[in-house]
Amino acid sequence: MSDGRDAGSSPVSLSVDGIKTALHCPRRYEFAHVDGLEGDEDDGTLADRIDLLRTAICDALRSGETDPEALETAARNRFEGLWRDHDEGFHSVAQRRHERRVLEATLSAYVERVGTDHAAGVVRLDAEAARGELVGPELPLSSTVERPETEPRDESETETDALETDAVTIDATVDYVTGDGSSLVGVRFVPTLASLGRLRYRSDWEGDVADLFTDHFADDSDAFEPEPIGALFETAVVLDGLRDLRDRLGLGDRTCRYVQIPLADRSTLSVNWVRDAVETSLEVVDLTDVYVDHHTFGMTHDHRNETVDDRLAAVATDLASGSYDPAERWPQIEANSCPDCGYTVCCQEYIAREVRFDG
Repeated sequence: MSDGRDAGSSPVSLSVDGIKTALHCPRRYEFAHVDGLEGDEDDGTLADRIDLLRTAICDALRSGETDPEALETAARNRFEGLWRDHDEGFHSVAQRRHERRVLEATLSAYVERVGTDHAAGVVRLDAEAARGELVGPELPLSSTVERPETEPRDESETETDALETDAVTIDATVDYVTGDGSSLVGVRFVPTLASLGRLRYRSDWEGDVADLFTDHFADDSDAFEPEPIGALFETAVVLDGLRDLRDRLGLGDRTCRYVQIPLADRSTLSVNWVRDAVETSLEVVDLTDVYVDHHTFGMTHDHRNETVDDRLAAVATDLASGSYDPAERWPQIEANSCPDCGYTVCCQEYIAREVRFDG
């Protein structure tokens, strides 16, 4: 679903990916998600390979297999068919064969690390809910946020504008939902975990993570951490969407969790060129605990974080009302986001900086 105003509908709808783009730069968000311009920084080849694995794994989970060998066979058979139709310009047959083996090794690592447990969890949930709503890929979830009561209104904002931006629906996706004991777990496949920063190595909100979040939005701070902030926002949306899914499917009072699994992280890749063998392993990250504010949890008995949720609502309502001016954070944006931005050729702020006369 496209971001921005959707005339005649309420609430306005945004996407998590759009909000994550806006954290890097609101102007980049405008170009990419409002104007629909294509930048030149996307790695479509990597995304296509991940999609092959994502589809193969989800179809294997949908098969109902829970035995490790049977599950891996189902995933490999589906992947083989997808790979035959995969049209990518490899420079040689040897490279194509190697990339296939890397992806197959990733499939094996997934089954060994979490695949069988997740498959069994899907089967258990399927006894209580329709499987079609549990397995994707890209299973849609959404959360509706409202403008925080403390958020000041612009004096120029009309009553109509205020009504349109008071409530905003934020769309996200997971690739499947599984059961783990008393928890409902949303799982999303990602390229790598590098963008998580310190979230990847922390298990609590208090301390480093809370400081990172506060510093990023502080007026007197030079901190600029859009990617981990975006991961916290995504976690908030996914958990809220899972709670809604849980209630719609009558899945009781299960707690909800959000997990990311990287499918293109080659840091653990091992290649034996003599035996022509490839092995790898997967690191699985649960973002739930690092998001949860235990003070809020103590009051609500649910996985929530009012600090993150309120800031998410403020960012979303600003975007929904058409506020794309990056002036407040321009020094940080220019230093961190402009160097790898594919929209600098049409960005008025960047061009003005380039042609400015000093002195």
